[in-house]
Amino acid sequence: MSDVDSRTGDRAEQEHRDDRKRARRDGRALPDDDLRSRVQQIAVRQESFERYLTRELAVDVHGLRAMDHLLTSGPTTPTRLAERLGISTAALSLVTQRLEAAGHVTKARHPQDGRKIVVTPASASAARAEELVAPLIEGVGRLIADMSVDEQRVVQSFLDRLLGVYDDVTP
Repeated sequence: MSDVDSRTGDRAEQEHRDDRKRARRDGRALPDDDLRSRVQQIAVRQESFERYLTRELAVDVHGLRAMDHLLTSGPTTPTRLAERLGISTAALSLVTQRLEAAGHVTKARHPQDGRKIVVTPASASAARAEELVAPLIEGVGRLIADMSVDEQRVVQSFLDRLLGVYDDVTP
């Protein structure tokens, strides 16, 4: 890694830590009853976590999204993957070429239809991604386990309605 890359990485890591220290984007503390800001902070933390994953896995945002889909849904055709990501097949071709060159995916002929290609996550890459994401998944699992059934119902209801708001405003 060059000195410039190292300084850029150090600066990004410092920004990441600073983001976590601030309650809001502008650094103001969250009032006890400010649910909207807490929801916003979940989005901010998610963006920060995704930046961390892209750095650790050495992929771009589209590559991370493609890997996420492949790891959660399994191998698929480039056309289906492009549809899932909302990008053109030409753009996906570039994404998969970069992922393949980095050793994150393999491409092979479809076993039943040799005209098609199937994109598959590489096992070493899948293991590394799982290693990076596991602490978050486990932490959320612990939070849920520490909640009473009634608390879980309230949180689930809120999150279901929040998802509905996103669905209502997203075409």
